[in-house]
Amino acid sequence: MKKLEAGYIPNSDNSSLKSNSSPSTAVDKKDTETILNKVEQPAKAVKKTTTAAIASTIKEEPSTSIQEAFDFALKIKKQSLSPNSYSGYHGPLKQFEKWLEDNEISDIKAITKKTVVQYLNSVLARTSPRTRNNARTSLSAIFTTLEDNEIIEDNFIPKIKPLSTKPTRNKTFTPKQESNLEAYMKENDKLLLSFVQFISLCFLRPIEVCRLKIKDIDIADKKIYVKAKNKKVKIKIIPEILLNLLPDLSSANPEHSLFTPYKIGGEWDIPERDKRNYYSKRFKKAKDNFNLGVEYGLYSYRHTYITKLYREMRKELNPSETRSTLLGITGHSTLSSLEKYLRDIDAELPEDYSEFLQPSTINKVQNG
Repeated sequence: MKKLEAGYIPNSDNSSLKSNSSPSTAVDKKDTETILNKVEQPAKAVKKTTTAAIASTIKEEPSTSIQEAFDFALKIKKQSLSPNSYSGYHGPLKQFEKWLEDNEISDIKAITKKTVVQYLNSVLARTSPRTRNNARTSLSAIFTTLEDNEIIEDNFIPKIKPLSTKPTRNKTFTPKQESNLEAYMKENDKLLLSFVQFISLCFLRPIEVCRLKIKDIDIADKKIYVKAKNKKVKIKIIPEILLNLLPDLSSANPEHSLFTPYKIGGEWDIPERDKRNYYSKRFKKAKDNFNLGVEYGLYSYRHTYITKLYREMRKELNPSETRSTLLGITGHSTLSSLEKYLRDIDAELPEDYSEFLQPSTINKVQNG
């Protein structure tokens, strides 16, 4: 159509039209390229601008250091736990933090399941399966707090299996062992002997003695108020034998600890668990003099004296009466728990059965 409008005649000489049409074609082509360039350049500019805008909005989250994350988790725990429970997290976590630092791991998100497994293996190598399992439990609780606060995506520690353990029960002392230890403490560590006497004569657990404050000892009423694990406070009598061993506490500060590293009655502001560990290590120095192994500890005194009391009571009472009387003394919550405890420490022993094994007796049995 454009050719016809320009004067093109079919089957005729149209050479005169070529010179006129060429500039037009060239102009059209040049105009087209110009238009395309104008379109492409803004499009490229828009593309670059859009990419830059998206990049600026997608900012990488700043990494959280291990120290920051752990300090935050400990702060949360400290607000919700007792000082004794809190110390069970603080120590293991700081040990893990030190191990991570030694292994040049600084970002909380760089900690993987494999990392924790390697650390727990190092704990196992230098301690025991039980200590390794305790470390696993403490770290898992901390990592749950980090997950709840979206510092990490997932707490994978529960997927790490605990190891099977064989708990070591403290053995009862023999009369000779007890006598040797008492003589040593009288000579070298009278404060430790006083600590042991509270365990032995009041049938307390070592950590319960560590919890005692001056105000918990009522000399006039012969009562002792003990913070136990199974209820807030339990009341026990102070036997006369222990009252005679106590120093005068009338002028002592009621809020002070009953036992400190240096004396009865004073300030000792550390977690109960650390107090117990301190006296356990102090007792170890005494027992090492008699080559007593890990199966003997402060808890052995509780076993020893409950066994003594049970056997003395059995001389006058039957087993059922003895257990019922003992229940109010030992602090066990139920009769069944006391019975299991007595079985575990072998408090009940049979009478000598030698007469049944004499040859004459055996022959009578065999002959009917």
